[in-house]
Amino acid sequence: MTFVFFCKWRLKLGDLVFSNLTKAFSWLAFLLLICVLLSLIVASAPALHAFGFHFLLSDSWDPVNGDFGALSAISGTLMTSVIAMFIGVPLSVGIAVFISEISQGKISKTVRTLIDLMAGIPSIIYGMWGLLVLAPFLSNYVQPQISDAVENIPILEDLFGGPPLGIGIFTAGLILAIMIIPYISSTLIDMFRSVPPVLKEAAYGIGATRFEVVRKVIFPYVRKGMIGSLMLGLGRALGETMAVTFVIGNSKQLTSSLFMPGTTISASIANEFNEATGRLYPASLLELGVILFVLSCLILGFARLFLLRINKKSEGAKI
Repeated sequence: MTFVFFCKWRLKLGDLVFSNLTKAFSWLAFLLLICVLLSLIVASAPALHAFGFHFLLSDSWDPVNGDFGALSAISGTLMTSVIAMFIGVPLSVGIAVFISEISQGKISKTVRTLIDLMAGIPSIIYGMWGLLVLAPFLSNYVQPQISDAVENIPILEDLFGGPPLGIGIFTAGLILAIMIIPYISSTLIDMFRSVPPVLKEAAYGIGATRFEVVRKVIFPYVRKGMIGSLMLGLGRALGETMAVTFVIGNSKQLTSSLFMPGTTISASIANEFNEATGRLYPASLLELGVILFVLSCLILGFARLFLLRINKKSEGAKI
């Protein structure tokens, strides 16, 4: 009896230690996140006190006179991320569908290997390739034709106007699209392959086409994971630094044209933090970091709310 009691006590103690240890790890991650946010807020306190809410609405960036604003950096961050998602998401979904549902054998393995290799390329290599290869190509062959095509259309002319410099917001968004493709497509491939074969076979058995199986069986089955995968790619696009710094032009002027130079929050911090002197200059750059932190959290929060709405709708449909 004593031996049995000792064994049960040992098992309970082991479970208790294991559960508390994993709980501590979870809280550690949360505490690290809070510590990062608090340290950024404390370091950016001079700028927060000097500019207040006006910092978000001003596009001024004058280190000489100590006048700073985040609007141009926020605008560039959102514009490049939207371009990246607009281009990268359809390509990623197409690649994932091809590898998981269409291709077979060596072709599938080869494409999957290439996608994994793309994820391992350092971001600075993407930036150098964008500056030396992609930007001249866009400047010589793409941007002039697009600008000429939309010359007499007011809205499109504002969006795609300007000299064909090659570098700019559109180029940065295109580089980001290429960079997020392996992250999104790799996760989608695993999700699509996790769909039970019996569901797909049943759909094929009643005469569904491959497109209908993908749209009506696979996508609904993995939609929660798909949203998480897209948020992973969006987070990568929002926070990317070096590749964007090479090709965006690093201009603080607010512009509506995608072909004009601009800047992002991360690119501004990377470019100017080493040379930031005085009291307000480094504090303003750190406040940009706070804005990027909060912006990322808000986007992820909206994604979670969207998932909760999907869950409620699906539960209501079952009832």
